[in-house]
This record gives sequence, C-alpha cells and structure tokens, in this order.
Amino acid sequence: MDNITTKIKVWDAPVRVFHWLMVLSFAGAYLSAESERWRLLHVTLGYTLGGLVAFRLVWGLAGTRYARFANFVRGPQAVLTYLRSLRKGQPQHHLGHNPAGAVAIVLLLLASVAVVGSGWAIYNDVGGEWLSELHDIAANSMLLVVAIHIAGVLVASRLHRENLVRAMVTGQKNGAPADGIRRPWAALAVLLVLAVLGYWWLQWQSAPEPVIGPVSSGSAKYQAHDNDD
Repeated sequence: MDNITTKIKVWDAPVRVFHWLMVLSFAGAYLSAESERWRLLHVTLGYTLGGLVAFRLVWGLAGTRYARFANFVRGPQAVLTYLRSLRKGQPQHHLGHNPAGAVAIVLLLLASVAVVGSGWAIYNDVGGEWLSELHDIAANSMLLVVAIHIAGVLVASRLHRENLVRAMVTGQKNGAPADGIRRPWAALAVLLVLAVLGYWWLQWQSAPEPVIGPVSSGSAKYQAHDNDD
C-alpha cells in the first residue's frame, strides 16, 4: 500500500501564478528594452518583476511545503549527486524542485534583483554609466539561466517520464497521497493576479499622450497630463 501513487497537489496556486507572471514580465521587459517607444512597458514589467520576486522571497519562507526554500535549496554535494544520477540514466526523484533546478531558481531570483535594482537606478538617474552595463549584463545573464533552466526541464521531463511543464500549470504530480499539500491557496493567487493587473492599470492611466501636430526641436515627443494649477 505504501507504494501506491496517484495525482497529488505539489505546487500551490501562488507558486504557479508567480512562475508564469515572471515568465511574461521578463520576456516582455527583455523584448521591449531597446525601444524608446515601449519604455513605459519596459519599466512597468521590470517593476512587476521586482514585486513578484519580493513576493516569492516571502512565500519561500512562509509558503506551502514545496514552495519553501528549506525544502529544495541544497548544497553543492547534493547538486553533484543529482547530476551524476542524470548521467547514469537513473535520476533521483524529487516531488518538489530537484537540486539542479533549485540552483537555477536561486540564480534567477538573484539576477532579477540585479536587473530591477539597476533598472530603477537608471530610470531615476541614480549612479553612473556603469549601471547601464550592469543592467545589460544582469539581463543577459538571466536570459542564459532561463535557457539552461528550460533545457534542464526538458531533459528531466524525459528522464523522469513526467511532464514538468504541465505540472507547473496543474500543480499536480504523481506521488503518495500523504505527500500532497493540503491547501492550494487559490485566493492568494487571485489576489496576486489582481495586484499585478491593478498596477498595470495605474501605469496605463499615467501614460503620457502623444503630442498631436509638429513638435519643435526643443520639445519632448510626449507630454503628460498635468493636473496642477
């Protein structure tokens, strides 16, 4: 009876919502980075990324079993042991994040902090030109980690014979019923989505309108509404 497995809930709703919102925010911010026309979108998605990381850090301490850092962050030896098991074709099975995946998650969170922090400083004219270089390096490093993470997910899905991408959508994996989480925390996930959408709406409301007609050489392309007397 102990060996019986079924579909159990592993990833709570906030973890899944965080994951896909982070994918959307980083991809959108990266693709809009080089266009002045999409600067507001770039800044909005960058700040969204920062807010999501702040939430994940808190949820990594107070969240459900498999969301907590204590459950999946391991030392170098555990990572090497897991990688050796992959090479042998007999991978260690982990219901939550495996040790190699945990490294990618930590690196993504650190890179996000560097990207958002340097981006905020650039946008607010704090610091020097070196911040632009740091911002680019952090963003490109994050993209590299994302690529490695995706490759790792595909390899692990094949070797473990389980669809890890689908698991991050449904929250379910095969396991013993006693190992599943008790609450999906769906209400918190809804609040997270509403907070992000609310922030995007506020940013949209404050967006500058294009100036109609010819623009003089000393004028900016866009001007914001000014409600002050």
